This record gives sequence, C-alpha cells and structure tokens, in this order.
Amino acid sequence: MTEAPSGKTTPRVLCTRRLTAGTLRGLAESFDLDLHDSELPMQRDELLQRAHGVDGILTMLNDRVDAELLDAAGPQLRIVANFAVGLDNVDIDAATTRGVLVSNTPGAVTRPTAELAIALTLALLRRVAEGDRRLRRGDPWEWTPTWMLGSALAGRTFGVVGYGRIGREVARLARAFEMGVVYTRPGGPLDGEPGWLSHDELLARADVVSLHCPLNDDTRHLIDWDALSLMKPSAVLVNTSRGPVVREQALVEGLREGAIAGAALDVFEFEPAVTAELLDLQNVVVTPHLGSGTWEAREEMGALCVSALEAVLLRDVRPDNAVNVPDLRAVST
Repeated sequence: MTEAPSGKTTPRVLCTRRLTAGTLRGLAESFDLDLHDSELPMQRDELLQRAHGVDGILTMLNDRVDAELLDAAGPQLRIVANFAVGLDNVDIDAATTRGVLVSNTPGAVTRPTAELAIALTLALLRRVAEGDRRLRRGDPWEWTPTWMLGSALAGRTFGVVGYGRIGREVARLARAFEMGVVYTRPGGPLDGEPGWLSHDELLARADVVSLHCPLNDDTRHLIDWDALSLMKPSAVLVNTSRGPVVREQALVEGLREGAIAGAALDVFEFEPAVTAELLDLQNVVVTPHLGSGTWEAREEMGALCVSALEAVLLRDVRPDNAVNVPDLRAVST
C-alpha cells in the first residue's frame, strides 16, 4: 500500500491488460494502479516482477495465476479479480491456502455468449460465412433455386452440453427459433427443466451440439473422435466455452471424413493459434473469442472486478462474486 495525502494507505492494484475507460477510471479512483496499458499480455517474467508487493491483481483469462505468481506477489496479496467467468487459469487451491480471495464475473457474460452461440449456429447452418468468402473472392454467382442451400433451425434439436447460466440462456434463445432443446449436465436433470439426456444420448440425438461447460480434468477433450463418431453425419458442433474441450485434430478428421457436417468455433485448443487445417474447410466458421465481446458486457465485467477489489481492499468484506473462502490462517502465519 502507498500513503495517501490524508495519511490513509491506498491499496496497490496491478491490472494486467488495457480495459474499457469506465473500468480504468474506477480503478484509478480507488487504488494506486499499475496498469499494463496494452492489448497484449505481459511476458511472464514481467508479470512476476510487477506483481511484487501489490494488494490486488486484476487478471485476464490468459494470465496463469498459480503458486509462482501468488508467491511472487507476496503475503500482503489479498485478492485476485479474474476478468472472466471461467477459472481454468486460476489455481483456486493455491490462492485459498495463501489467504487470497478469488472473484470472477458471473452474469455479465451470459447473454452475449449465448447470443454468439446462436449467431454461430445461424452462420453455419445458413452458410453465411461461406457466402461472404465467395463474394469477397469474386467468385462468379447467380441466384438459382438450388444453390448454397442451408438448413432451417425450426424443428431441429439443439443440444446443450453444460447447463449453467449460459447454457440455460442459449436454450431459451434456441426455443425462440422453435427448436427442441435437450441438455446434459453432471448432476442430472434440473427440477422443472425437461430434456435431460446422458452425454452420449445427447450427442446421438442433437442436430446442433453447443458446448457450454467449464474446462477441467473431466471436460478436457470431451469432444474427441469417439464423441464425434456418436453424432449424426448431418449434425454440427458449436463451441463458445473453452478451446481444449475439443480435440481439434480429431475435429479436423471428423469434418474431412463426414462424421459431422460442420463446426463453428469461438475458442481454440491452442489459443490464440488455430489449427491450420480448420481454416481450409468451408464447413467451419471461426471467430476470435468474441463470446463476451460487447461494450455492455465488458463494462459490466470491469465493474464486477472493481467492486470485488473495493470490497476486499477498502471495506474488508467478502464480495458476492467470490469463488473461494480464503484460509485466513495463511495470512497470520
């Protein structure tokens, strides 16, 4: 902490990336802010160095928050505010045992990510991106009754893998297109939510398989060759969750061999790299991790991070979006 003119100490906060103006203004008003003012991530060595001595860190989904970073920051670190709803980049146990609270941004990403899942589904089934590429290349064309026919959404079965906030929202939107919805989740069916199937049953029945599960040991490479082989040859895969949920080389082979009809991906196994063979396939739509990419969502995500930092560092209370209960004994020893 640094001493303010009033004699009170101002908590030091490291923000690892450039954020929207409203978020940065809120951080600067409340904290002694060290901002990495760039669209690109810091090199690991720089991150470890700049984290030293801070009271809070606002991290991005591609910042690895592990024991090394937490120890580099030091025992005064009290909170890591993760600018994402997913927490696969954060070692929660390491933070908890060191007395560090971790927060995320639930709710803010729900609607925009669900909207993008539907947009990708439409782009794939109605061949929007393929048509755009044809025109930009200058390919000759003329309207005919049978050229570039796609598929309607109404009457098809939309399968949701992972039925949390985003999964339920995308299901609501799919029903608005008069699609039947089925879903799978580890805990079994939800009360009042018909349509639960086992994972294999969903893959076999759905015309659209949309992934909305977190990345963990159980879901890494959940969609591999075996999973693709269960799907209909006419079915398509949509992924707006985390890239490593899909084994991309298996997906390439499945698309080439006709195991499924197409795929739309907003996230990638080796992000930001994209498996090159996917880009050569006309039945693939790709976007650069745009799930929460609206001004409204990013402002709300920033506000959630700022409020969590203020709660812990200025008011000494646990924010509603905390995901752990830190071991306070670690702070006192």
